[in-house]
Amino acid sequence: MSLRILAGSFDELLSGTARKVEADGYSIAVVRIGDDVYAIGDTCSHADVSLSEGEVICETKEIECWKHGSAFSLETGQPLTLPATKPVPVYDAVVVDGMIEVHIS
Repeated sequence: MSLRILAGSFDELLSGTARKVEADGYSIAVVRIGDDVYAIGDTCSHADVSLSEGEVICETKEIECWKHGSAFSLETGQPLTLPATKPVPVYDAVVVDGMIEVHIS
C-alpha cells in the first residue's frame, strides 16, 4: 500500500525551516534546504518531542531536537548525536506543481 500526503506549498516553506504535517495517523516533519525537501518522522526517538520545532542544520542535512539536542539525518533518519539511539522514519518527498508531496510506502 502506498500513501500520498499533501504537505503544502513548496514556496511557503522557507529554506532552512521545517513544518509539521499530520495526516492519516502520521506526524511528519517536512524540511526544506535550498531546492530540496525532506520528510522525516516528527517525533524524536528519545523523547516525545516534535522535531519540526528544532533547528535545521543545512550544511549537514540534519534536524536537531530542541529538548535534548539529539540530531537526526534527514536522509536516513539515523541519530547522529546522543541521547537518541534509535532512528526515526524517513519518507520520500517530492515537489509536484509547486506542492510538496510525501509518499509513504
